[in-house]
Amino acid sequence: MVTSDFLSQFTLPVLIRILMAMILGGLIGFERGRHGRAAGLRTHILVCVGSAMTALTGVFGAEALGGGDPFRISAQVVSGIGFLGVGMILVRNRTLITGLTTAAGLWATATIGIAVGYGFYAGAIISAVLCVAVFTVLGHIEEKKKSVTNLYLEISNTSDTGSIVREIRALLNYDVTVNVTSPKSNCAEHLGVLLLVKTFAIPEEKVLEIEKINGVAFVVEECNA
Repeated sequence: MVTSDFLSQFTLPVLIRILMAMILGGLIGFERGRHGRAAGLRTHILVCVGSAMTALTGVFGAEALGGGDPFRISAQVVSGIGFLGVGMILVRNRTLITGLTTAAGLWATATIGIAVGYGFYAGAIISAVLCVAVFTVLGHIEEKKKSVTNLYLEISNTSDTGSIVREIRALLNYDVTVNVTSPKSNCAEHLGVLLLVKTFAIPEEKVLEIEKINGVAFVVEECNA
């Protein structure tokens, strides 16, 4: 049975933990949103606050029932957050996988929220700081080491595809892997081509020159992080 004393003592910790979950989730979400990821500030805050509330609900339920397992509800969050994470992962042309880092960040944010809900502040704060560090510092290092740029273009003159690709190879002067795909514009006369260029960044003037090639409809530089 929940007593009035328990409710009065429980209200302040609930407020503190929910606000802390909001702040820690916001730190991670701000970094993701700053890089234009689909799951940004609001998503990470909601995941962290929701996870914290799950843990708090377990504690409250155990007290209300006079016993029980306060961790049972939270255990479902760890596995259930995977469904949200899957929505962040995209597979393109069977060769490129994007969104894995964001999906892992959502899972980590959920566990941070659970830790806050149970009052494990030290672990939650340390984990949040490390997550932000991984996204910023290690992410920058990883991008430099990866040094692969994805360039998508659509060709309107499909009969001249071979010569267009050869002209692009000569223009870029980099190691280029070519993957043919369906056109994003859904134009039946067009052909989609995804180029994996082994360089950290393609100069803007090179992209503009590719756009001017006869038969190239448009060019889009993609990110696969």
